Amino acid sequence: MPVSRTQFCRLLPAILFAMLLLSACHRTEARSPLAANSFFEGGAQPTMLAAYMPWFGQPGHINVGYSAQDRVQLEKQVDEAKQLGITAFVVNWYGQHHSFEDKAYSLLQEVAAEKNFKVAILYDEDDSDPAAETDDIIADLQYAYEHYIGPQAIPPRDAYLTLNDRPLIFIFPKGARVDWSRVRQAVSGWQNPPLLIYKDIHPELANDFDGFYAWVNPGKPGWQSDGSNWGQQYLDNFYKTMATDYPNKIAVGAAWPGFNDSEASWSQNRKMGYRCGRTFIDTMRMFRRYYDEQHPLPFLMIETWNDYEEGTAIEKGVPTCK
Repeated sequence: MPVSRTQFCRLLPAILFAMLLLSACHRTEARSPLAANSFFEGGAQPTMLAAYMPWFGQPGHINVGYSAQDRVQLEKQVDEAKQLGITAFVVNWYGQHHSFEDKAYSLLQEVAAEKNFKVAILYDEDDSDPAAETDDIIADLQYAYEHYIGPQAIPPRDAYLTLNDRPLIFIFPKGARVDWSRVRQAVSGWQNPPLLIYKDIHPELANDFDGFYAWVNPGKPGWQSDGSNWGQQYLDNFYKTMATDYPNKIAVGAAWPGFNDSEASWSQNRKMGYRCGRTFIDTMRMFRRYYDEQHPLPFLMIETWNDYEEGTAIEKGVPTCK
């Protein structure tokens, strides 16, 4: 079937981006071709998010050449993300007792407010005291409400990511003893109760959460030593299950360029091949098998903006031909 001029114009940015990736030898500069409205082939576009790591610049993490507390650097990162069509950073946050990450997050929300950008908290669950885990989580989320989300927020609360005026809070789980019904009850008294989004699909938590988000995962085949399993089965199952079994829940899809945790102090020698840029292209597009203009995917999160320790950063471009 011949392609119309309109269709060709829609496809051209994606074609050029694919050619750029596939012709590169090391790392392509991912700039305007990555913008959501030009990368996808027409149809309803999800709001583009990117997971952000705020811990660089402190001991215990590799040196990436900047500090997450450098305001000039944060301004640059927000500007670059906006150029790529990214609407918000979903920021890894450990609660009030991790002062470095907390300060970095606060600065980032200030910068976001100045630049018409958004941020949201990806709460890395506090499991330091299993017996008090639920109480600790409630305390951390209340701190987030008072400082960043609620009417008394110190950085402008308008910069916090919302859906239908309700703030989104992403949960990165660790422990298994949390009473999420208690957490839900505690936050329901907020002026605008948050939408709680949990990592991966957990049917037993469907009553306590408003949605689920996908995260870098090889799925049932598991990690392969040669990196050949790039997560196709996992993503396909995530989208199929969300669209079929949880159509009324918020689905947050995911895209990643690959994975390699060899630089991390916690390395488990896990990797997903970058496939000369094909992994990023394929994960960016997989949601279209199950979502369309009549049933759009609300959010797609790039994982990640800057996690250099696990090899998922796109900040400096998309890794290719490795």
